[in-house]
Amino acid sequence: MAESPFSATYAVARSKFLDAAQAAGASIASYGHPERGPDSGELATDTAWIGPADAQAVLVLVSATHGVEGHCGSGAQVDWLRRGEAAHIPTGGAVLLIHAINPYGFAWSRRVTHENVDLNRNFIDFARPLPANPAYDALAHAVKPQAWTEDARNRSRAELLAYAREHGFPALVQAMSGGQYAHPDGIFYGGATPTWSRRTLEAIFRERLSAARDIGIVDYHTGLGPEGYAEQIVSALPSSDEYRRAAQWHGLAVASQSGGESVSAKLAGDWLDAAPKLLAHARVTGIALEYGTVATAEVLEALRADNWLHAHGDPLSPEGQAIKAQVRDAFYVDTDVWRGMVLGQSLIAVRQALAGLARALG
Repeated sequence: MAESPFSATYAVARSKFLDAAQAAGASIASYGHPERGPDSGELATDTAWIGPADAQAVLVLVSATHGVEGHCGSGAQVDWLRRGEAAHIPTGGAVLLIHAINPYGFAWSRRVTHENVDLNRNFIDFARPLPANPAYDALAHAVKPQAWTEDARNRSRAELLAYAREHGFPALVQAMSGGQYAHPDGIFYGGATPTWSRRTLEAIFRERLSAARDIGIVDYHTGLGPEGYAEQIVSALPSSDEYRRAAQWHGLAVASQSGGESVSAKLAGDWLDAAPKLLAHARVTGIALEYGTVATAEVLEALRADNWLHAHGDPLSPEGQAIKAQVRDAFYVDTDVWRGMVLGQSLIAVRQALAGLARALG
């Protein structure tokens, strides 16, 4: 059997991606990260470009926006390269693969960047007043208790469940995951300035996409929805041209996050929503592929544990390693069935996007 495109660690994933990109004849560039991995290894965001440098239509495939979710996205990217799917790129088009845009989170099994920032809450205008989240403010002490003992966890869970009973579980999820900008040591923190990963993504866009007039995007995510099912999330409203193009490309199952159709909470600062402004010279048609893993309550509990660990514990201790395993299990289902669902749905979405770009090229 061929070696799996999926990897147990960031270092192995990076090696597989670079090998597959080189074998596919891609032009490769790397952007070194200021931090190191848990093995003291180097961290970087790597890109692979296949097609003419001045392509008018470009498909962008992005992994690890939320670090640990890179186990999924990297596997899909490596599989696409190995299968020779570049043969489906239309004449005059190109594909840009961005591997591990948040390499720190991938390497350390965290959803956040090294600044403890959720990258998909960081794409806001920091010159303007920051979005408020009073519900999170009221729950902040329960979301991140000072200790992670069984007693402390039980007390904090009881307070969170009390909020859910009063306001509904969707309201609790929105309060915790919609984004907050007042608690730098909390979860789903949007930051106070642009992160390294945001600046790097913007630089890649400037360097590689300035000639493009039509840009498709597939951003790989995990952690929400039924196990193995990939919801196709569009940031834009259903009334927008971007949403209508996404539906033409990918089908009527696309779901608007801002329109309340998606399993995702309504967000402030996600980069897919910001992409049309960052790439204002082009028509942008983007989706996030959101693969389901485990129950939402388990995902939130893993994120709370990881948040406490990096604020008060030792990530390299036995306790820390147990929490890291809990986080990985929340965002990556280690079964052949789940991995097969990831690859199959990814191939469909990428081929649909390339067909849409081919039509745009005429």
